[in-house]
Amino acid sequence: MAIPFIGKKEAKTGGEAAVNPGEIAVPKPPMANSAVPAPKAEPKDEKDEYEAFYLDLRPKLITLPASDDKTKINVRYPLIPPFAFAHIFWDEESKDLVYFIEEPVVSPAEQELLDLVKAGLEEMINISYVRATNITMLIRYLEQNVQSILTELGTKVSKETYEKLLYYVIRDSIGLNQVEPMMRDYFIEDVECNGDGYPIYIVHRKYANMRTNVIFRQREELVNFVEKLSQKAGRYVSYARPLLDGALPDGSRVNATYTEDVTTRGPTFTIRKFTKEPWTPIHLLSFGTVTAEALAFMWLSVENKANLMFVGETASGKTTFLNAIAQFIPPEARVCSIEDTRELNLPHSNWLPAVTREGFGIPTILGTQYGEITLFDLLKETFRQAPDYVILGETRGEETYVLFQGMASGHPSFATFHAGSVETMVRRFETPPINLSPSLVSSLDIVIVVTHIKTPEKSFRRMKEFVEIINVAEEMGKVTSNTLFSWDSVNDKFIYNNKSVMLQKISSRTGVSTKELEAEIKTRAALLTKMLEQGIIEFRDTAKIINSYYKDRAGTIKQFKLQNST
Repeated sequence: MAIPFIGKKEAKTGGEAAVNPGEIAVPKPPMANSAVPAPKAEPKDEKDEYEAFYLDLRPKLITLPASDDKTKINVRYPLIPPFAFAHIFWDEESKDLVYFIEEPVVSPAEQELLDLVKAGLEEMINISYVRATNITMLIRYLEQNVQSILTELGTKVSKETYEKLLYYVIRDSIGLNQVEPMMRDYFIEDVECNGDGYPIYIVHRKYANMRTNVIFRQREELVNFVEKLSQKAGRYVSYARPLLDGALPDGSRVNATYTEDVTTRGPTFTIRKFTKEPWTPIHLLSFGTVTAEALAFMWLSVENKANLMFVGETASGKTTFLNAIAQFIPPEARVCSIEDTRELNLPHSNWLPAVTREGFGIPTILGTQYGEITLFDLLKETFRQAPDYVILGETRGEETYVLFQGMASGHPSFATFHAGSVETMVRRFETPPINLSPSLVSSLDIVIVVTHIKTPEKSFRRMKEFVEIINVAEEMGKVTSNTLFSWDSVNDKFIYNNKSVMLQKISSRTGVSTKELEAEIKTRAALLTKMLEQGIIEFRDTAKIINSYYKDRAGTIKQFKLQNST
């Protein structure tokens, strides 16, 4: 339910902005215009028994105001109510938009008691909840142990203090310490820490980059946090192996460094969040990232086993775009995906997802480690498993040769690649360390170039180009192509040239005329538009409609009252 924002209403923050235990104090932010009340303090009556503790971890769907004038932005919304809130406002002193986490203020006496309780829990609990999934059961388990410790200490506390203790115990035990509230914010894409003593920055879907009031002040505290990240990711990190790359239990991707030998400011980490429900083609359409016609072209191309490459710079949305387009794969097809870190999520039952594995021990004579499973290893095995479609999360090394060999031998394949244009992509393919021949690169059918536009006023992603590959010449980096769709950045519109090479390929292979294929594209574009208009946007709902179109095209056309063009 959207939370309305109304003017002249003061958020009851209780004086100074809340401070996480172990963090520096922050200046008092201005009062936010928000309809979300802060939690009211309960009377501090001492009780022998405590009421059951409740933590609301459900996703919060809210509406945020436009960012046309950032100096006027002053909003507050819940992250883990009634304990953690996000407050975004214009900081007059630093002249920028900031993101403050507001949590219950802990007094010195409460902090001392909290430290005692945590120490007691370390002695009592002999199980690991690093990668636990049943949060409700763990909350009950921790609550019982906290009550036992308070009883053993002979300490009686008010309901307010009791709930503070439990909140911070649960946050630091099950969650990601002071970063946990940010992980509960739907609007945050990245959480970035550049070292101890420096504020954490976030990338916000609505307001772009912002400084936060969360700081790891002590080097040891940040070292322990990176170790916690590695445990949750199921990876190993140490002074000997100070680089961490993995996925957290919620699917977020984490990259971290462990020592100041690698990053001079101390340990660092970057968490790239992914939504539990991946974006769909209708999401991309609603954001203006792409047009319905372009999506319909991709749909028809995927159905007819085209080879697609999604290219762009870091954080441009390549993987998100690939995952959305993969929904167009026919429901009965066998799909095999290979990734370094699990990011893809497909609505297919006949789907075999594979991820790489780190090795162990001293390196072999070839420089690899015993037990290591690479993208190259997985991709070789994948082509022996009779896949109808192969998806490579990101290609960058020797596995690219195997991928294009598969394309050339008739296995439709999708992948992402770091490049800013088709020409750059081809040059990188033809030079070390990849060294593909022009004939292999010509196996590629379609290249989708995506871009992320970030300015002080706005942040959005667009499909920059939809390019059909015609031929790759022997001359280095020279490619003959047809740009079917291009993005006009001045007017924020897509230009369609109405001359598709891919349709001619499909026509010659299937015997269906290009005129009939063009009519089919119009029908599918109309269906995607209708889905957007009717609010059919979520993962499982869109998959159901796309699958029904494959299985009962006439019925789906009738259901959505489309004109049957073929």
